[in-house]
Amino acid sequence: MIDKQKQFRNTLWYLVPVIVGNAIPILTLPVFTRLLSVEDYGIYALSLVYAIFINGISNFGLSVGYERNFFENKNDLQRAGLLYATLVFIIGTYLFSAALTFIFRKPLSNLVIGSPKYGQILFIAYCATGMTALKTYFLTYFKNTGNAKLFVWYTIDENLTTVLFSWVMIRYFGMGVAGLLWGQLLASAIVFLLLSIRFLRKLPFHIDFTLLKSSLKLSLPLTPRIFFGVIGNQFDKYMIGLLNTVGGVGIYNLGQKVANVTFTFMTAIQNVFTPQVYSKMFNEGESGGLSIGRYLTPFLYVSVAGGLVLSLFAEELIIILTPVSYHGAINIVTLFSLLYVTYFFGKQPQLIYAKKTGITSLLTLLSISLNIVINIPFIYLWGVEGAAWGSLVAGIISGSIAFRVSQKYFRIVWEYPKLLLILGSFFVFALLSLALLKLQISYELRLIAKIGFLLIFALIGYRLKIVSRENILLIKQSFTKANPINS
Repeated sequence: MIDKQKQFRNTLWYLVPVIVGNAIPILTLPVFTRLLSVEDYGIYALSLVYAIFINGISNFGLSVGYERNFFENKNDLQRAGLLYATLVFIIGTYLFSAALTFIFRKPLSNLVIGSPKYGQILFIAYCATGMTALKTYFLTYFKNTGNAKLFVWYTIDENLTTVLFSWVMIRYFGMGVAGLLWGQLLASAIVFLLLSIRFLRKLPFHIDFTLLKSSLKLSLPLTPRIFFGVIGNQFDKYMIGLLNTVGGVGIYNLGQKVANVTFTFMTAIQNVFTPQVYSKMFNEGESGGLSIGRYLTPFLYVSVAGGLVLSLFAEELIIILTPVSYHGAINIVTLFSLLYVTYFFGKQPQLIYAKKTGITSLLTLLSISLNIVINIPFIYLWGVEGAAWGSLVAGIISGSIAFRVSQKYFRIVWEYPKLLLILGSFFVFALLSLALLKLQISYELRLIAKIGFLLIFALIGYRLKIVSRENILLIKQSFTKANPINS
């Protein structure tokens, strides 16, 4: 009972920044979508395509190597040596790439966005994205040590500050789309500074390049995966900009941004189960596959539940929060919610545990190849929505292949009948809701159908004993705890 209570408390605490972090941008859509045009959002999205790509390469996959090797180093001195050595290395690559970006900002802007006049925006986007990546190593330390409370508060502080700074810069300084990026950069820089001061006071400054070298050996094979992975994730936006319009990129990006609630919700759940999965792998070895499979089923159900709610009510959300020019994002939200839920299986660290990171690069290369091959004709024929359908189809195919390969190196004994019921009902309900909208069935009937879908899904959870009195009681007890996790 105690372990379950702690698990639920951790889950709830990790959900707090997810709820706040996604609620704030969505609730502020009525403000920003009336201050910025769909073309502005397109420029913003394309600048992030470059920023995410370069920062992904510059990190050399160390976020994965750092998290894995954290558990192999037990004392504070070793963990400090790993943390500070990783940060010094990443800061160096960050500054080097920033200098190159600044020097070549105009030709890069012309290549990525279609005009050299957005060079400054491209540079700010890189700096903001890189600063956000730097602070994640501190947050990973909190997560791996079970300090969910600090993880929550630093994340919330950054989210609130980002929105506040962005609004001030757009509303009062007339900075336009650049204000969004400046807000993110300043907020991330402030949080990174505060975290640096805190860690330097609490954790002895010690750099262990031997541990960094060990992490790099594990992470470097991931660099091609990151290279191709970022291309795969951002290629659709770039192709929309080439084959469609910059405004189309804005619509697409907004739909992805709203659907990202599903992805970040799942990431919060992952923050709870990943340390436990690693622990079972290291402590139980191959025999831990059975207990891991049973352990993960409720997390899958909760992840799917979040995706189902968002996909069913994407229409209401977009119509209420945005002007008519943005309503083309409704179907994008539903399709990406479906895609992101399938990522649950890709979040399992089987290949990382088995030190088969080279294979992940091959799988990512396969994924991007499928994404390109499928997306080009889909975008050409059906535009923005075609890109979402293409990403979903490519994601399901590549995800299925990656699942089989991962199972080969560490076999998780999944509860397949339960998994098929949970995922199958989700896809049926979400696609039926999309079909009813396209057929222009009256809103009253569609609303009744959506509520019915949710009730059926809740009943499925009850029959699978995931939605139970015991679990509800544990959640209630978790809420009433005065101090869930020591700071």
